[in-house]
Amino acid sequence: LQWSSPPEAIERFKSQEIWFAPPQFYELCRLCNFSSLHELHRFSSDRALEGCERWMPVMLTASDGYIQLLPGDELYPEDPDYTGEKKLAMSTDKKVEDLMKEGGVFHRIVIKTINNLAVYVNIQAKYKHMNPLMINSDCSDYNSRL
Repeated sequence: LQWSSPPEAIERFKSQEIWFAPPQFYELCRLCNFSSLHELHRFSSDRALEGCERWMPVMLTASDGYIQLLPGDELYPEDPDYTGEKKLAMSTDKKVEDLMKEGGVFHRIVIKTINNLAVYVNIQAKYKHMNPLMINSDCSDYNSRL
């Protein structure tokens, strides 16, 4: 085991030294908003009683990758399959890039390959939460020092 700051973990993920699932990538991108552990602690204390919501990512299969849609995204279904009983499958013949160009309201994780993820969020987070930084695992642009 090795301690890594969120940016370091993302770098290690990009170099395929480690792997984590898209939800963990999303949370590491969220942690990149904070420049110190003190700042993260202050934020979490300030919003602790605000509330939370249950999320169920919905997978959209495109011709050249996948998009995990999250609540608030314009493509997110009104009635997601929380139990897996409906076995709903969302797919399109369009490419991920075309879906991104056509869209306007994003809350999604784009998955090109197992180590090529990108987070896109332009909605207001609920309950005074912090949106993740929009990080593409292909490039480095963050300033967290956690």
